[in-house]
Amino acid sequence: MDSRIAEADRILMNTYRRFPLLLTRGEGCRVFDQGGRSYLDFVAGVAVNNLGHCHPEVVSAIREQAGRLMHVSNLYYADRQIELARRLSRRAFAGRVFFCNSGAEANEAAIKLVRRCAQQRYGPQRFEILTMLDSFHGRTLATLSATGQEKYQKGYEPLLPGFSHVPFDDLTALEKAISPRTAAVMLEPILGEGGVRVPKPGYLAALRQICDKKGLLLVLDEVQTGMGRTGRFFGFEWDGVEPDILTLAKGLGGGFPIGAMLAREEVAAAFVPGSHASTFGGNPLACAAAIATVDVLVRPKTLEHCLEMGEYLTRRLLELQEKNSVIQEVRGRGLLVGARLATDALPVVERALEEGLLLNRTLEQVLRFVPPLIVTSQEIDEAIEILGRVL
Repeated sequence: MDSRIAEADRILMNTYRRFPLLLTRGEGCRVFDQGGRSYLDFVAGVAVNNLGHCHPEVVSAIREQAGRLMHVSNLYYADRQIELARRLSRRAFAGRVFFCNSGAEANEAAIKLVRRCAQQRYGPQRFEILTMLDSFHGRTLATLSATGQEKYQKGYEPLLPGFSHVPFDDLTALEKAISPRTAAVMLEPILGEGGVRVPKPGYLAALRQICDKKGLLLVLDEVQTGMGRTGRFFGFEWDGVEPDILTLAKGLGGGFPIGAMLAREEVAAAFVPGSHASTFGGNPLACAAAIATVDVLVRPKTLEHCLEMGEYLTRRLLELQEKNSVIQEVRGRGLLVGARLATDALPVVERALEEGLLLNRTLEQVLRFVPPLIVTSQEIDEAIEILGRVL
């Protein structure tokens, strides 16, 4: 074992099940360990490195901005923050943007905005948010309470009140759960940590109608599905609906940490000076990285390539399923793809790493494939070849 890994095990808190791999460099869809061995990366920082590792335009933007201005308090205006907010609001819906540093912070801001808006509109009795079973919204106490997976909540009880969980893709169950306390519905358009589950066609559109009818806010957590991951800039574009509140992170900064919460003008009005804040949120360096990332993603060929490669990856996995019955189902959209196995996926992930392929599992039995959106068909073929040998 490398001495630095042993040292890390001594001095870092034991909050991750780390694989014995020390990465020192990345380029495109590959990362390299301390010995120079190459690994094909189909984890991509868990859907963070949407443009691959060290994309030249993102690197250039960070270098240039680092020499100008890295941080300034939000007590003042910053040109890069304004530029990024303009790009995001134009792509999403006419509204306002709040910047933070992560997906959990973006979802925390969304939860606070829901409560504040509902209280101003209806009074303190309306504060509950309906979320989905098997969802994942973050690790803060509020976002953990919103998350619909007990394994993440164990040991942190009592959780924050005001959340009720219903089955995903079940409109009947959701309507039954709505009460006089309900203020909003919050969900991921596709469950990521919940096993890459895509809802039936029309689900989000029907959910939008229910929220409008009942006077509820619709909050879409696009931390994982946003920024081109599904083949469109935002996941909700597939359903022709718009949320009242939208959260982003992961792929937003091209590998640099940044999060954002967007809201319609009339909803965003509930936030006033002092009602919410983030010291580092929207700092010039993070915004410069995100601007470069957005500018690459909005090019038509980028998302066209993602769709083409997503279809190719799915087709190759289905071909592999025909040869190996341990793959029970292949599902997903764009380059967010899951393969549900008949057994625990962890040994497959471990063996694939030995063979030079980085994979990730969710819900114990699902292999999650989230390669950079720039992945090539040759790299997908290489990944399928390795996976076939492992299986």
